[in-house]
Amino acid sequence: MVRMRRATTDDAPAIARVYVDTWRITYAGSLPDKVLLEMSPDIQAARWARAIERGREIVDVAEDETLDVGGSVIGVGSGGPNRQRGSSFAGEVYTLYVATDHQNQGIGKRLLRRLFEDLSAAGYNSAVIWVLADNPSRFFYEAMNGVRLGERTEEIWGTTLREIGYGWPDLSATMADWREKP
Repeated sequence: MVRMRRATTDDAPAIARVYVDTWRITYAGSLPDKVLLEMSPDIQAARWARAIERGREIVDVAEDETLDVGGSVIGVGSGGPNRQRGSSFAGEVYTLYVATDHQNQGIGKRLLRRLFEDLSAAGYNSAVIWVLADNPSRFFYEAMNGVRLGERTEEIWGTTLREIGYGWPDLSATMADWREKP
């Protein structure tokens, strides 16, 4: 059984594992190999633990309760205030990753729904996410009724990356629509 819940600092190592593994698989060929190979689960675990501890962003996990302790976190999502000033979208989904062997099972949809509920409860009535254009999972956001907002480029690790933005202008309406169509 998979359940969605707020992350705790104890989840940080498992979150880091999902994060690093997913990045290495998803972004192979899009990001420099050196960047992906040098990603450290230990460094990522420390970053996630700090983020959870500080509480400035929402961090939710998908947990498979049938797995052994330590391997039960199979997805992570985070969000908070929109980092782009002047945007008409109040909130932003920063990350949404599901372990590759658990994808295409509805877990990403449930995790995004949980994030939207938490963002809405925190006072963010709309949300945006920026996704690498080369990420094949970006079509998930279109299937989740995200409105394509446009594109931007970002310089990271000596590479120019193209990103596509998807937005949900009314989280309450989006969640109501999802309740009607499971």
